[in-house]
Amino acid sequence: MRGLAQLIELRRRAAEYAARHGRVDPDATFSAEQNARLITNAEAYYRAMFTGRDTSWNLRDTHMADTLDALMHFLDARHAEAKVVVWAHNSHLGDARATEMSARGELNLGQLARERHPETVFGVGFTTYTGTVTAASDWGAPAERKQVRSALPGSYEALFHDVGVSRFLLPLHDRSAAATALREPRLERAIGVIYLPRTERASHYFRALLPEQFDAVVHFDETRAVEPLERSATWQAGELPETYPRAV
Repeated sequence: MRGLAQLIELRRRAAEYAARHGRVDPDATFSAEQNARLITNAEAYYRAMFTGRDTSWNLRDTHMADTLDALMHFLDARHAEAKVVVWAHNSHLGDARATEMSARGELNLGQLARERHPETVFGVGFTTYTGTVTAASDWGAPAERKQVRSALPGSYEALFHDVGVSRFLLPLHDRSAAATALREPRLERAIGVIYLPRTERASHYFRALLPEQFDAVVHFDETRAVEPLERSATWQAGELPETYPRAV
C-alpha cells in the first residue's frame, strides 16, 4: 500500500539523516509518521466502507486508539507519565462492551483504551434532557440549529431530569444510592453529526449499562447548540416547527 511504503521510507530516511547529522527534529518526524499512517489506514477504511458499517467503524476507532497510543508513547519519552485528555462523542469514548454496539460486533476507542490501559483510563460521559444542538439532517448537509426533544421515558436522560437538578457530576463507581440505582440497562441517547428528531427512537437511542460504559457522567438538563464561527442563514433561522406552515 502506498501509505505503508511512505511510512517505511520515512523511517529509513530519518535513520539515515540522524546518522549523517546527529539529530532529527522529533516533532516533525512524529507528525510525518502519523500522516503516513493515516494514509495507510484511510486506504483500508474506504475499502471497508463497501463491505459493511461494522468493519469500517472498527477500523476507524482502532485507528483512533493507535493514534492515542502513539501520542502517549511520544509524550512519555519527553515528559515522564504524560496525561492526555481525549474529547470525542459518547459513542466513541463510552466502553462499547456496555452497549448494544457490542452485540453488533462493534468496538470503540473507549473499549480499546480500557483494554490496553486498564489502570489509567477514566471515561466521562455527557447527557442532556432537552435544549438545542447544531447538527445536520444528512451526511454532507448544512449545519442546522435543531431543537432537542425531551428525552424518552425510561431513559437515563429522563431519569436525570426527574432529579430536578439543572446540572451535576455523578461518579458511577462509588457505593452511593444514586450509582446503585443505575445498575440496570436503560435507553441512552446519542446525538452526533446528524440529528433526526422525527425518527429519534430508532436513530438515536440504544440500550446501555451506564456504570460499565463510563466512570462518571456529567448531566446538563438543558443544553445549548454550539455556535459556528460563520453562521449561515439556515442555522440562524433555527429549526422550523413541525406544524409549519400553519404555526405562527
